[in-house]
Amino acid sequence: MSSDLRYPIGEFSPSQAISPAERSYWIDQLRALPGQVRDAVSGLSEEQLDNPYRPDGWTVRQVVHHLADSHMNALLRVKLALTEDEPVIKPYEEALWAELPDSVNPAPEVSLKMLDGIHARMALLFKSLKEDDWHRSYVHPVNGKTRLDRHLGLYAWHGRHHLAHITSLVRRMDW
Repeated sequence: MSSDLRYPIGEFSPSQAISPAERSYWIDQLRALPGQVRDAVSGLSEEQLDNPYRPDGWTVRQVVHHLADSHMNALLRVKLALTEDEPVIKPYEEALWAELPDSVNPAPEVSLKMLDGIHARMALLFKSLKEDDWHRSYVHPVNGKTRLDRHLGLYAWHGRHHLAHITSLVRRMDW
């Protein structure tokens, strides 16, 4: 664990050559994430859910809703990459999405239910890919081309990254 509250598990840095074993490990991480997040927020009060994980950061509640928003977009990007030739994806303003009423007000369970389905679908889809499929990619207007094997690793990391935001806050606050 890093002492940097923004990146408690460090930044994403995959190896150049991503192995089938790494992909399998990442798929398992995706599959496990909804339950881990549910466990991390279980029993937290409304006041605790509305605590930011760092100064000027999102609240625990916003982090959970952000995960659903982000991973919903992640699933769509995979499907686009598998059905189109290097599609240009539409980015979104995640900081602005986090301020919308559906990210600020609802109970985390609303988005945890979404994560259950999204992650089940992603794991099923990723498990079904053939070796050549992992080389398919999409193009982000700012970040450039992303292959599906790197995309899988990025979102496995992204889930652990935000889970660590929640769990490290709970430890620091001794809730």
